[in-house]
Amino acid sequence: MTGLPDRAGGFRVDYRVRFDEAGPDGALRVSGLLRYTQDAAARHSEALGYDRAWYAARGLTWLVRTAEVDVDRAIGYGTDVAATTRVLGFRRVWSRRETTFELPDGSPAATVRIDWVLLDERGSPARIPAEFERVFPAPPARVQLARVDLGEPPADAIRRSFTVRPQELDPMGHVNNAAYADWLEEAVGEAATAGVVATGSGPGGPAGRALPVGPRRVRLEYARAAEPGEGLDSLTWHGDGWSSLVTRTADGAELLRARIETTPGNPGASPR
Repeated sequence: MTGLPDRAGGFRVDYRVRFDEAGPDGALRVSGLLRYTQDAAARHSEALGYDRAWYAARGLTWLVRTAEVDVDRAIGYGTDVAATTRVLGFRRVWSRRETTFELPDGSPAATVRIDWVLLDERGSPARIPAEFERVFPAPPARVQLARVDLGEPPADAIRRSFTVRPQELDPMGHVNNAAYADWLEEAVGEAATAGVVATGSGPGGPAGRALPVGPRRVRLEYARAAEPGEGLDSLTWHGDGWSSLVTRTADGAELLRARIETTPGNPGASPR
């Protein structure tokens, strides 16, 4: 049951997967996990007295720099899932938060780790208030800002062009971090389909690999912010997993570096 932060610094929030949050396979999308994570973090902060008004009064806001999502098993439409979020550590201008998701029987479903950078009203990194290390207890640890290194896209990478859509903007007028995960899955889906068409092979063929459906890790590094209505391009390819690079159409500036990697473990429960 949702409540105040526990002694270990964790804060639990309960969710029920809505029909519109599940994909054609009946399971919660990765973008849904990121939205739950963002909401749980906000409610944790609010419970301790740091709501949006507190940040607005000081000209501060948090920006997602990187996200790593480990999906252990499918979370189906209508499933009740418990999210427990906690801060793992602080550095000068950023912090890492981990949110774990459990199914009703207590089995793990997913883990999301996000590196958040604190910005001032000019959009520059701001020092994290000293009080946060007391209010949001974290175990002593030295954390390094996560990175996603894709290397150079191969010559046969699949190119896709698209435009930022109004429904992808959040109340701050920014493209929400979860929308980038949808862009990744859309790009990978199109690249997989293009591989099937180009080679005539089936979904299991070398060029026409389908999206991973079992345990997987999704990693996203947000290099720059996309603007409302902006034209974007993505290059997507398959190596040891799927990689995708999103750039601005106008100048080629990198916005997102992302990968989907299969991971060993539970083969995944069927959506229910």
